[in-house]
Amino acid sequence: MATAAAAGDDLKKELTCAICLEFFKDPVILKCGHNFCRFCICMHWDENGGDYGYQCPQCRTVFNKRTFTKNYLVQNLVDKLDDLECLAPCPPPSKPVKMDGKCEQHGEDLKLYCQTDKRLICVVCRESRAHRHHEVAPVPEVVNDMKMELKVRLRELNWDKSQCVKVRTADERTKNEMRLKKQRLKEKIEADVGALVQFLLDERDSLLESLDAEEVATMAVLDDNLKTVEMEEAAVDKAISDIHSCISGKTSFESLAETFNEAIHCKPFTTIEPVGCPTEFTDFSGPFQLIMWKKMMHVLHTMPQNLTLDPDTAHLNLFISDFDTKVEEGRIRNQEPDLPGRFNRFCGVLATAQYASGQHYWEVDVRDKGVWYLGVTTECSNRKGFVSLSPSSGYWSLCLQDRLYANVEDGRIPVADYWNSPRVGVYLDYDNGRLSFYDAVTMRRLYMFDTCFEEPVYPFFSPGKNDPGSRMQICHYY
Repeated sequence: MATAAAAGDDLKKELTCAICLEFFKDPVILKCGHNFCRFCICMHWDENGGDYGYQCPQCRTVFNKRTFTKNYLVQNLVDKLDDLECLAPCPPPSKPVKMDGKCEQHGEDLKLYCQTDKRLICVVCRESRAHRHHEVAPVPEVVNDMKMELKVRLRELNWDKSQCVKVRTADERTKNEMRLKKQRLKEKIEADVGALVQFLLDERDSLLESLDAEEVATMAVLDDNLKTVEMEEAAVDKAISDIHSCISGKTSFESLAETFNEAIHCKPFTTIEPVGCPTEFTDFSGPFQLIMWKKMMHVLHTMPQNLTLDPDTAHLNLFISDFDTKVEEGRIRNQEPDLPGRFNRFCGVLATAQYASGQHYWEVDVRDKGVWYLGVTTECSNRKGFVSLSPSSGYWSLCLQDRLYANVEDGRIPVADYWNSPRVGVYLDYDNGRLSFYDAVTMRRLYMFDTCFEEPVYPFFSPGKNDPGSRMQICHYY
C-alpha cells in the first residue's frame, strides 16, 4: 500500500503543471518535451516572450515562435484521476462548509449536491425518484471543484487584467507620442509660417522705408526751389514798389534817376522753373505680390524644382520638346538606339534629376489631358517589356484614365471620380519615405504613399497611349 501511495504521489507530480501547480487542464507539450496547461504557457509567453523568442519555464530552451502540441495522453490520465481513489487529489485543509440546515422533506442533513437541479439534497432525496437519475456529488467534493474552477477563473481574470494594463499602457504611450508629435508639428508650422510672415513684414517695412526716403528727397528739392522762388518774388515786389513810387511823382529827381538806373541797367532776374521731380513714384508701381513671391522662393525650404526630361529614357513613340520639359505622343524615332534605361513598351520617360535624400516638389501641367501617369521610380526598376506600376516593382504613381487612381500593390484604387485641375503637384519626402500628390491649384492632397525608399529614385512621366496631340509639361517658375 505504501508503494502504491508513493507511486501515486510521483504520478500526481508528473500530472501537475509547473506554472499553476495544479493538475493539467488542456495540457500541451513543447518541443523540448515539457508539459504545461495551454492557458498557463500562453499567459507566461504573453508576459515574458518578445523579440528574443519564447522560453520554456523549466529547461530555458528558447523557441523562435510560439509552438506546442496538444498532449492527449496526459489529458486522458488527468481525466481518469477521479476513478483512481489512491490518486485522488487531496483537497487543501479548509474550513468546513456550513450546511443550510436540514432537508425540509426528510429531516436529514443536506450532505449532497444535485448538479442537475443545482440545489442541496439529503441522502434520502438521492434515492427518491426525483433525483435517482440525476448527477449527484458530496458537498465537500463540489466545494473543492468550485474552488478549483474559481482558481482557474482567477488566473484567467488576472490574465485579462494584465492585457488591459498592456492596452492601457500602449494607448497612453500613443497619446503621449501624439502630443509630442503634435507639439513638434505645431512648432514647425509656427516656425515655417512665421518665417514667411516675417519675410513679408520685412519686405513691407523695406518698401515703406524706401517710399519715405524718396518722398523726403523729393520734398527737399521742392523746398529748396520754393525758397529760391520766394527770394526772387520778394526782389521783384521791391522793384515794382520802387517804380510805382517814382512814377507817382512823390520823389526827387535824384531818387528817380537812381531808381531808373537800377531798373533799366541792373542784371535780369534769375530764371526760375518748376522742379521736374516725378510725382508718380514709378519705382513703386510694379507688381508687389509677384516681386515678393519671386524673392520668397529664396527663403522657402522646399520650392518648386525646374525638372527636365531625359530623352535617353523616353519611349520611341514619345516626342520631347520645349527645352526638354514637354512630352507628347508622336512619331516613332527608329533611329534612336534601345539604351538600357529606355522604356521600350510602356510610354514613359524619366527626369534627369535623381533623389537619394531630402524634400523635393515639382508640378506638371496636364491641362486637357485625358490619360497620364505621374510618380517616381527606383534607379534599378524594370523599363523593358511589361511594366508593373506597383510599389514592389519600384513604382509609386498616380494615373488618370476614366477617373483618378493610385497604383498600389494589388492593382489600383480610386482617388477622385472627377478631375479638372490643370496642374498636379508631386512632393517627395525621401528620408521619411513619403510621396504625396496634390491638386497644384488648391493644394489639396490627393493621395500619399507611405513606404521606405532603399535606393535613389527618379521622377517619371507618361502621357499614355493612343492620345495624339495632347501633351504634359513640367512647370518652371523661375
